[in-house]
Amino acid sequence: MNSTIARLVIGRLGIGVITLVIVSMVVFFLTSLLPGDAVQEQLGQAATPEAVAALRAHFGLDQPLWQRYLHWASGLITGNPGISMVNGLQVGDMISNRLPKSLSLAAVTSLVSVPVALTIGILSAMFRGSAFDRYTNMLTVFAVSVPEFLIATIAVLIFAVKLGWLSALSRTVDVHSFGEMLSVYAMPVMTLCCVLIAQMARMTRAAVIDQLSSPYVEMALLKGARPMRVVLRHALPNAVGPIVNAVALSLSYLLGGVVIVESIFNYPGVATLMVNGVVTRDMPLVQACVMLFCLGFLVLVLIADICAIVSNPRLRK
Repeated sequence: MNSTIARLVIGRLGIGVITLVIVSMVVFFLTSLLPGDAVQEQLGQAATPEAVAALRAHFGLDQPLWQRYLHWASGLITGNPGISMVNGLQVGDMISNRLPKSLSLAAVTSLVSVPVALTIGILSAMFRGSAFDRYTNMLTVFAVSVPEFLIATIAVLIFAVKLGWLSALSRTVDVHSFGEMLSVYAMPVMTLCCVLIAQMARMTRAAVIDQLSSPYVEMALLKGARPMRVVLRHALPNAVGPIVNAVALSLSYLLGGVVIVESIFNYPGVATLMVNGVVTRDMPLVQACVMLFCLGFLVLVLIADICAIVSNPRLRK
């Protein structure tokens, strides 16, 4: 790695840290403006003003907003995002119990969607203008246009209600065989993959077509190289940066799409925990979950950015 690449990578990491700090400010101040009071809901409408004031002081809600933000931000840095206002448990423990389930759902979705999307995108670029390319484009546009909650609802109606093959609820407490795992992950993964595969396939196709129209590809074809060799040995290595960027940006969709999918299928992940926190006005829990999703999105974008820099042959020389 030469000095130019190192400087660019360090610059991207610095921008990422600054972005995360700005996002934390926005998340904290916006969630502070949400209507409702968890303290009042916890004590009930018959609570005395003294009891409400005492509980607000216990949670630090009587302090100025900027002071609460500094205390909350320091807790995030040290791994202590606070205490739940509803049940008094540590927010970090609540998230750590749900995080492996969300990560397993994202991992299974990625293992299914990434190879399929890359294969479809590369084949569409190789056979541009063919019947396969036209039908693939129509299907991907349709999949991107349909919202995931509609796909999830149709999947429940067909596979759970009409056919009875799968359960409408995805619970991971008693998974001991491949069949049970399939019944848990089939519909959530299928719902997420519909949009993911369509997005990645279209972006991969565009990246490969851009490389296939380059002069060095035309020169390789004029020298008698076979189309498959041109794609695999010449176009794909130079399209690694855009393809990785497409994969990272598409996978970042999981961070938003998983909220709807987990809610519909009652999947016990972090997104469901965050939705429950919004309903109960549990602001420490909501803030920690939102920051976790923002961190995941930022990490994916940074990985794509760094891969694009490192894979650029003009920067390596």
